[in-house]
Amino acid sequence: MTPVAHLCLLALLLSSVGGSSLDAKKVPFENVVLEVQEATPVPYALCQFQVSHPGVDAFRLNGEGSDAIKISADGWLYLDKPLDWSPNDNYLVAVEALAHDEVAEGPIYVTLNVLDVNNHAPYFNQSYYTAVVREKTPAGVPFARVFALDQDDPNTPNAQLTYSLVSQIPNRHNTALFQVDPETGEISASKEGEHEIEARATIRFDDGDNALMARFKDYCPSPSVPYEENPFFTCVERAETRRRNLDPLEDPDYTLIVKVQDMGGASETALSGNARVHIAVQPNLWVSPGTITIQEHLEENYPQVIAKVQSNEPGAIYRLVQKDRELRFPFQITQDGEILLTEELDREEKDMYILAVMAEDEDENQMEPPLEIQVVVEDVNDNAPECAQDETVLEVQEDEPVGSAIGQLDVHDADEAETLNALLTYAIVSQRPSTSPEAFAVDAASGRIQALRLLRRRDQQVYSLDVRVSDPAYSVICKVVIKVIDVNNEVPVFEQNDYGSLTVAEDAAVGQTLLSVRASDADDADTGSSFVEFHISAGDDDQAFAVETDGKGVGHVVIAKPLDFESSPSYKLKIDARNPEPLTSGLEYGPESSAFVSVSVDDVDEAPEFGPDVSDVAVAENVTGGAVLLTVEARDPEGKDIRFKLEGDAAGWLEIDEATGQIRTKDKLDRETMETFDVTVTAYEKDNPDKFNQRVVSVRLLDVNDNSPKLTETHAFMCLQKPEEVFLRAQDRDAAPFSEPFTFAFAHGKKSHNWELQTVDGATAKLILKKTPTEDRTFSLNINIKDNAGMGVTQSFEVQVCTCTELGYCYVAPAEHDFKYGPGLTIGILVGVLGFCVLAFIVAAKRSKKGGKISDEAERNALM
Repeated sequence: MTPVAHLCLLALLLSSVGGSSLDAKKVPFENVVLEVQEATPVPYALCQFQVSHPGVDAFRLNGEGSDAIKISADGWLYLDKPLDWSPNDNYLVAVEALAHDEVAEGPIYVTLNVLDVNNHAPYFNQSYYTAVVREKTPAGVPFARVFALDQDDPNTPNAQLTYSLVSQIPNRHNTALFQVDPETGEISASKEGEHEIEARATIRFDDGDNALMARFKDYCPSPSVPYEENPFFTCVERAETRRRNLDPLEDPDYTLIVKVQDMGGASETALSGNARVHIAVQPNLWVSPGTITIQEHLEENYPQVIAKVQSNEPGAIYRLVQKDRELRFPFQITQDGEILLTEELDREEKDMYILAVMAEDEDENQMEPPLEIQVVVEDVNDNAPECAQDETVLEVQEDEPVGSAIGQLDVHDADEAETLNALLTYAIVSQRPSTSPEAFAVDAASGRIQALRLLRRRDQQVYSLDVRVSDPAYSVICKVVIKVIDVNNEVPVFEQNDYGSLTVAEDAAVGQTLLSVRASDADDADTGSSFVEFHISAGDDDQAFAVETDGKGVGHVVIAKPLDFESSPSYKLKIDARNPEPLTSGLEYGPESSAFVSVSVDDVDEAPEFGPDVSDVAVAENVTGGAVLLTVEARDPEGKDIRFKLEGDAAGWLEIDEATGQIRTKDKLDRETMETFDVTVTAYEKDNPDKFNQRVVSVRLLDVNDNSPKLTETHAFMCLQKPEEVFLRAQDRDAAPFSEPFTFAFAHGKKSHNWELQTVDGATAKLILKKTPTEDRTFSLNINIKDNAGMGVTQSFEVQVCTCTELGYCYVAPAEHDFKYGPGLTIGILVGVLGFCVLAFIVAAKRSKKGGKISDEAERNALM
């Protein structure tokens, strides 16, 4: 086919080949691609070929489809038969132009593509489907699937299928219990169906006909009517048989009409097909038996069956898991699903257990969702009431009205609350001293104790009661002590109401006692009515003072916070004496319960005070000389002139203006020398330097990129016999982000013919010799090393490539000299050599003589 192909689209149905050619195009006699819809009415003109040879008088076709595709003598290509679309949807024919039955032009090739039209309705692969669904199946979980086909082109919307649910039979409440996936055809329960799809009511007997007969024999040992004639037996048998042998086709619970449409169901001209789905609902056997109630301390033979579960899947292996992870777990489960209790339970130890029942296969894969079962321990009355205290002490004020509540008796019963086992009854069995009538009563249901008459402390100060507390099975005696306390009918009275004036220095210590005050109370001693507390109620807006007391009528006025003459030079304090117990009705505190004292604060020369803004300071290390880092704020309480000085600057980088407190730089800072340091600022009075205050200021230098990476070593060697890579290491005194990782490169920026430079890590690179020299040679390489911020310099690195010794070091040949010494230098050398020889001779002679003596002595010793 030539690069240029023509597409001829014809939409006009010609009545004959020689009919109108308004829409049929004339095309050059070249390869051409044509398109036509399937089932187009014939004859149908496609195009007319124009040939350049003047003698062409006929055309000839060859190839597939030539029986349906024809060509006239004047070059009209047309359809003689309708074409159908198929997966092989194109035809290829060769066309030759003939002149006197000889080929004049061609062959050329015509490709005819057949376009699909939607003329096939989709159809299901089955007319009827059957399915079984378990009741309570979760919504959206598929239990069946329908499948449809379409003979149209699958790559076009003509075969794009979508599924929908037409109807559901029965549908008594007009609620769709099922749903179908429009793309996959999968059928599942809807959200409503998850709860409403139920199996038909049947008589369930799990163990089959033989067990059914055995159960009947238990109730009818000698039946007068044979089982097969007993209508009740046959009814149960049929129900059980149907439950075990569901047949969705013969006896469906639901019938669904499912429709499939092509064109995605989005066109009114879409074609469709239908199928029925018959559904039987299977009972869900995997259900929780519900809450199980077991009485505590039950005397039975253990293990005891308390419940049973059954999986929907045959062969399931049951496993019991405790949800609370207790050490004691008195439950087991058999392979028949029977849940066993293995020992007695105690409600007071644990009142409820939560069991999780698992149904798994042999590989411990879950076959059913876990069942949660609650086991509630039922209480029995096995605990007697217990008094909360060995002796309950209550207090009541004298002259309280009859019926006033005195207190509550606290009693506990370990049995289950809100049950008869823990229902308590209260009764007073004795009172000491006894009175007539009785002085107290107890509410039989609540244990609340009340006064039955007016109580006076002078008549009796303490009463003792024995109260019996009973539940339906047990009882206990609780002891109660009732104290009659004095009513607060007297107010505290100061021994004097004006304590005059006091003077205190401004710098007096916090906690110092300035004054002791006294007040008395005529109520009974050691009661809340006679306990005296002191409070400053006026004259101390700064809360600079407080009154400490032991409650026995003596109060100590103390300094609670530092005094300040400049802000508060004097105070007039009002001190109130009060009881913690409320006064009796109609009685109020008067002037006799208050006292006054005046406090004058003497001014003291105080040291200067720093402002709150004196703190740490951070500054870049490249700050210019004379830059102000911080202005120290300080003032003298008395307003005197102050001066500043700076100490602790070991590097001598800073200075302070003694008048203004400005801290400035006086020398270049360097973070790499010292990153942080502390200086002490002293503020002192100009005329009295002994009055001073100090504050430590921490200075932190911020890094700037003022250092370039430097090679740790600048030379290395390689053995000529076996060159190995050389590692270059660099370091930068700056901190991140102005240090690592480094970039290594040759200074000229180009690759080297002899060397290769590779980065190893953030601080290391390796140098590889690519071309070994023929003789020893020293190379000087310029390496550019930059830090993470791009700052760097070119550095020289020298590599000696040499012949190495066996130990791996460069061999250095003895030096050769091609010059001569001068006469003077030669004579000097000769004199020096001769002198050295004479000296060596003398030393050797002396050692030889001494050595001879030692040898003789050694020889004599050896012979002895």
